[in-house]
Amino acid sequence: MKIAVFAGTFDPVTSGHEEIIKKSACLFDKLIVALCVNVTKRAMFSVEERLEFLKAVCEKYKNVEVVYHEGLLVDLMKAKGAIYNVRGLRNGKDYDYENEMNFINADLMPEIITVYLPCSVKNLSVSSTAVRELLTFKKDVSKYLPKEIVDRVKN
Repeated sequence: MKIAVFAGTFDPVTSGHEEIIKKSACLFDKLIVALCVNVTKRAMFSVEERLEFLKAVCEKYKNVEVVYHEGLLVDLMKAKGAIYNVRGLRNGKDYDYENEMNFINADLMPEIITVYLPCSVKNLSVSSTAVRELLTFKKDVSKYLPKEIVDRVKN
C-alpha cells in the first residue's frame, strides 16, 4: 500500500492546498493530511479551527485521513507507515526551501521519497500568508479558499 503524508500548518487551508490534496489522493492508496506545529509561525486560526477546516475540505476524498501532529514529520511518517512525503510547489523559492527540508528529512529517514507536485497557474499566487493578510484588512478571500470553508473563515 502506498501511503503518503502532506503536512503543513494550513493557516488556513487554501485552494492551492486542496489542489495538492486532490492530486495526491489520486496518486496514493492513502493520503494523510497532517496539521503540524511550526514553532517559527504564529497562527491566526486555532488548531481546532484548522482541523475543522481541513476535515471539511477533505471529507470528499475517501482515501484521505486528517491528523494533528506535534513533532517531526519523519516521526509521523514512521508511525503511519508512510514513505512518501508530498510537497506542493508554486515557484523556485518553494523548491529551494522544500528541497533543503528534503535533505534533512532524508538524513533522519533514508527511505523517504519526497514527491513534488506543481500547482496550476490559477494557484501560483495563493498562500495562507496572503489570505491571512487579506483577512486582517477585511478583504474578500473567497477565490483563494475551498468553497467548504469560505463562510467559516470569514467569520
